[in-house]
Formats: sequence, structure tokens, C-alpha cells
Amino acid sequence: MSFGDPNNPYGQQPQQPPQGQPGYGYPQQAPQGVPQQGYGYPQQPGQYPQQPGQYPQAPQVPGTLQANNGYINVPALGTVQVATMGRRFGARLIDAVIYFVVYGILWAIGLAGAAGAAESIDDCSKLDPLSPAYETCVNDAAEAAGGIMAGFLGFALLFFVIGLLYEWLMVSFLGATVGKMALGLKVVKENTGQVPGIGGGFIRWIIPMAGSLLCGIGQLLVYLSPFFDNSGKLQGWHDRAAGTLVIKK
Repeated sequence: MSFGDPNNPYGQQPQQPPQGQPGYGYPQQAPQGVPQQGYGYPQQPGQYPQQPGQYPQAPQVPGTLQANNGYINVPALGTVQVATMGRRFGARLIDAVIYFVVYGILWAIGLAGAAGAAESIDDCSKLDPLSPAYETCVNDAAEAAGGIMAGFLGFALLFFVIGLLYEWLMVSFLGATVGKMALGLKVVKENTGQVPGIGGGFIRWIIPMAGSLLCGIGQLLVYLSPFFDNSGKLQGWHDRAAGTLVIKK
């Protein structure tokens, strides 16, 4: 009688699992056509799948919205909030008040000069039309009227320059006008997070100004165009052309 393996204290042969049925503690055999490696065997250390929620997060792509919740990832700034249209309207309103005050002062100066010229013409009517003094008075009044017209044209040009310097240069170098600063807003380049610069600031300014030539209707549409942006970034037509975003600081 054979007792089998002398190192086996029980003298019995190890039982084999039934054919085709893997037993407990025996590695499973891969079906025909399936690679043997990894079938029925535990994975190597470090290869176990992670639990739900523990997978590494994909890096945020610049310019992508955060679940359409009003936040956006901007290079060099991280995750920032897109400025709401309410804040942008408030900033535009503050800027309009500043424009009104400056323009009001200039118009007052111009109207004072026009009133002085009208008074000099009225003085001429008191003189004898056949007298040399009358002719001299009329010539002086005509020169004064010409000076007033030139003054009004100069004021119109000055208004244009003030708007250009105020909106263009402040947004170009600071990223904000006084109104935007007051409400904590800033204009930045979407792809860098920096201020728009001379080129971007000018493009952003000239588009609504060109629209103002159509009785102001085009300018109004440009300022309302962020409502038409279905990307969630609230970019107006002038922002898209300049590659800018208006964010909350």
C-alpha cells in the first residue's frame, strides 16, 4: 500500500477540481480564444481599478465653463466668475453719468459763447444801417458766429477724443473704466488672462462706435449682444472680435 507523498501527513493525493469547473483556490482557466494572462488571476499591484470618484480629474481647458454655473477657467487667473449683465449695465450707467458731466460742462461753455455772439448781433440792430459803425458791428458779429460754429465742431471732435481716450486707453491698460472699477469688473483676454492691450482695446471700442452711426441703434445692439451668446460666456460682438471676456474681480 502506497501512502503517496511522504511529506503529506495524511497520505492522500490532493484532490483535483472537477473538469471544466474551477475549484476553490484553483486559478480559473481562460476559455478558448481568451488570453490566459489576467483571466481569473488578481491584477498586479497598482492595477486595481479605483473607486468611483477617485479617478484623476482631467485638467481644465482654458476658456471652458464650469458646469454652466457662471464660472470660467482663464489662464493665469484660474477659475473666475463671468460678469453678469446687471453689473455690466450698472458700470455702463456710471460711465454714462461721467460722460454727461464732462459733456455738460463743455456744452455750457459753447452755449455761453453763442449767447455772447447773439448779443453782439442784437447790438448791431440798434445802430444806423447806413453808418460805418453798423457795418463794422455786422462784420464782427459774422466773425463771432463763424468762431462759434468752429467751436461747436471742435467740441464735437473733443467729445469723440474724450470717449476714445476714456474707453479705449483705460480698458487697454487697466482693463476697466471707472464704472467697471466701481463694480469690481475687469476686461481680460480670454486666452491669456491679461488686459486687452492697445489693439484689443481699440477693437472693443470701435465696433460699438461704428454702430452708433446708425442713429445709435447699432451701438445699442452691440451692448445687448451678450444676451445672444449661447456659449454662457456673455461675450458681446465686440468681445468676440477682440477676444476678451468681462469678469468679476
